[in-house]
Amino acid sequence: MDGQWYDADAGPLVRPYAVTGGRTKPGPHGVRFDLIALVVVDADGADPAGEPLLGPEHRALLGLCRSETQSVAELAAEADLPVGVVRVLLGDLLEAGHVRVSRPVPPATLPDERILREVIEGLRAL
Repeated sequence: MDGQWYDADAGPLVRPYAVTGGRTKPGPHGVRFDLIALVVVDADGADPAGEPLLGPEHRALLGLCRSETQSVAELAAEADLPVGVVRVLLGDLLEAGHVRVSRPVPPATLPDERILREVIEGLRAL
């Protein structure tokens, strides 16, 4: 081969901007999807079958979420799409009421340094 790809040898060549319609941010509300945010299909939401504006990538994400709750990172890996694209598509699905997203629990705040020093001093006294 001389390094050129033809037809099926090239594989899928859909660019991310084509999938998202050129958008780079999820929805008009500027929702942020952390990589560990959990996504689940909203059972009370609108019926995705009756939604003509959903593309094949939207439907693929819904299918992945339907079987079990998935994180944004897992969805990107399973759908074989860049995380930025998945975030934009999830924004569409969230706005249409097809999915629910639970935000990750913020990490616990560390105890005050003074308390840690008192604990260490107490342990040394034993």
